[in-house]
Amino acid sequence: MAPLPFMRWLPIWRQPGVIRADLLAGLTGAVVVLPQGVAFATLAGMPPQYGLYAAMVPCVVAALFGSSRLMVTGPANAISLTTMALIAPLAATGSAEYVQLVLTLTFLVGVAQLGLGFARVGKWVEHVPHSVIAGFTAGAAVLIVNSQVGTLLGLVLPRGLSVMGSARGVWQHLGEVRSLPVLSALVTISIVFIVQRRNLKIPSMLMAVVGGSLFTWAVASLPGFDHPATVQALPGPLPPFSPPDISIETVRTLAAATLVMTLLGLTEAMAIGKAVARRSGDIFDGNQELIGQGLANFVGSFFSSYPASGSFNRSGVNVAAGARTPLAAICAAIFLVIILLFVSPLAKYLPLAVIAGLLCVVAASLFNVKELKHLWLDVPHERVALVLTFAATVTVSLEWAILIGLLTAWLCKRFLQPKS
Repeated sequence: MAPLPFMRWLPIWRQPGVIRADLLAGLTGAVVVLPQGVAFATLAGMPPQYGLYAAMVPCVVAALFGSSRLMVTGPANAISLTTMALIAPLAATGSAEYVQLVLTLTFLVGVAQLGLGFARVGKWVEHVPHSVIAGFTAGAAVLIVNSQVGTLLGLVLPRGLSVMGSARGVWQHLGEVRSLPVLSALVTISIVFIVQRRNLKIPSMLMAVVGGSLFTWAVASLPGFDHPATVQALPGPLPPFSPPDISIETVRTLAAATLVMTLLGLTEAMAIGKAVARRSGDIFDGNQELIGQGLANFVGSFFSSYPASGSFNRSGVNVAAGARTPLAAICAAIFLVIILLFVSPLAKYLPLAVIAGLLCVVAASLFNVKELKHLWLDVPHERVALVLTFAATVTVSLEWAILIGLLTAWLCKRFLQPKS
């Protein structure tokens, strides 16, 4: 493994048009992550700026030390949801204690990932059964929508309710549902799908944020409508220094969460990295990617990043925008800082219902019907693991859901898989 894997791509920069392509792809990535980062931070129970911080330092470090040439590391959907599920029982979401625990979790995950990378267990992580990941992500889609039910309907529901608990809460307060949040979310979702279906050369989420916000404020100005709930004002664009709390008590408290987040983050990064490598004809080194992801979280924890991993959405945008080398991801982080210098004062005008609408779009992208149908019809010995992982994700804690899925997949492979 090269100490600086990005050195492999230096010769490519001499080719005509490569640097220009990476700069443009980086600018596109920065624009796309602006609304995504705020949405994912909300999903993680963190103040909105932390989703943007997670798209800065970890993105640069993973680009320099990871194996994937085009994968982008930063805030991700399932990682964000799992962060809140693991830490919310320990502290009030959004509080200073909660933020400190999450940043310490990032540090511990980075240490664990680095240890696995130097132990060269990348090949083992790559073999996590696909049925477990598919069941988990499908369940995560349900949980994402469940976490936003109160915001979508304008209801004050306790955080951390189960799916059934949210359903009961909505039923009990059905007469208190407000029309403006519902309309705002629907308009936001509609704009995303309209832009995507027409293949317009503009980021669909950015258009949805602008269009949904303008619609919300226009309707709110009419008689009979209340002032919409909005996100907090964003501070400066640079992430502050944030040393983790590595006291014995805190490390012990976060031990189980670290194991779950380490496995989930690496599995997601491996899957995305391998998919991007196949598409671009690259060679993917699982052990090097473990080290890259570990360094990204380790260093990122000192710069206010919550756990980061490979981002399917941003990696796809990076490839589609014409990126050629890791320079594109590095440029995305730099451009994000520059953009925030100008737009951070406008964050206080961003309605929460618009963010909830974006998260519903994220949830829809996780529920891959084609993939689930393939597993169900073509890989029958994985059906049980798929169903149990999905059911456990929706009904029990996420750490148990993954363990149940892995155990079930192993048993099914041992006793149900046809002998070759």
